[in-house]
Amino acid sequence: MIISSSDELGTLVDVLRKSHATVVFTNGVFDILHAGHTTYLDAARALGDVLVVGLNTDASVKRLKGPERPINTQADRATVLQALRSVDHVVLFEQDTPLDVITAIVPDVLVKGGDYTRETIVGADLVEEHGGRVVTIPLVEGRSTTNVITRARSV
Repeated sequence: MIISSSDELGTLVDVLRKSHATVVFTNGVFDILHAGHTTYLDAARALGDVLVVGLNTDASVKRLKGPERPINTQADRATVLQALRSVDHVVLFEQDTPLDVITAIVPDVLVKGGDYTRETIVGADLVEEHGGRVVTIPLVEGRSTTNVITRARSV
């Protein structure tokens, strides 16, 4: 399910709380999906019963990555993510960080890539205060959207 409003997010939160499933949350831009992303999302999903992916909106990506990004629209990025077997829900967020989504969901497991540390993960304190855990997953060497874009532009 792709969630794009606070009302839909509220409904999702109600469903998740009633299910008593172990909820895993991660977030990102996921602009040009590659093997690093799919490996990461599979590993995140393996940590629980439900994987919720927070997805930066186009406006948020432009603020964070510059005027030439994203390459793919938020609708396309959300559709591709939702098609992955590891992803249960995609939640679009307009802010530069997913803190509002994390606060609403309060996942059991908060996941980020190995380029983050516990101290730099937004929402880590909140998740741990509620008995959850924070996990970093190693990155796949040489796989990044920036590398893909650079290679494509040099052709």
